[in-house]
Formats: sequence, structure tokens, C-alpha cells
Amino acid sequence: MAYEQALLAAGCRISRDGRGRATDNAFIERLWRTVKWEHSYLNSANDGHHLHQQLQAYFAYYNHRRPHQRLRGQIPAQIFRQNS
Repeated sequence: MAYEQALLAAGCRISRDGRGRATDNAFIERLWRTVKWEHSYLNSANDGHHLHQQLQAYFAYYNHRRPHQRLRGQIPAQIFRQNS
């Protein structure tokens, strides 16, 4: 609770389903697991700027060329264009 109080005192808004369950951030945890296994563990960065460039390239691939199982093999950018 002290951690939450510190966040609130700093003006942070805490977002969760109200129960404090581990599944509150399941989507983002799954995303970062994918980024680590498909990119970060396979590529080393020389510095923060290099890492930023690598992640920009990876997320371009992730959103515009990588088929997603949850989307039945479709690419997120395709679905976005279809629904825009």
C-alpha cells in the first residue's frame, strides 16, 4: 500500500480492474515477452540510442509485416486499414 500511496502522491493514476489481480496487465506483459524472445534476446544494442532504433524497427515489423496468431494470421496494420 505504501507503493500505491507514493504513486498517488506523485499524481499517478493507478488503473486496474479493482481487484489487484495479476491479469490486469496481461496484454502488455504478453507483448513484452514477445519483444524479448523475438528481438532483445537475439540482438545486442551498443547504447540506448541504438536500442531505440532497434525497437523502432522491430515494432514496424511487428505491426506491418508479422502475422499474429490472435488475429488469425492477419497483420495488425491490415486490420486497422480495413476498419478505418
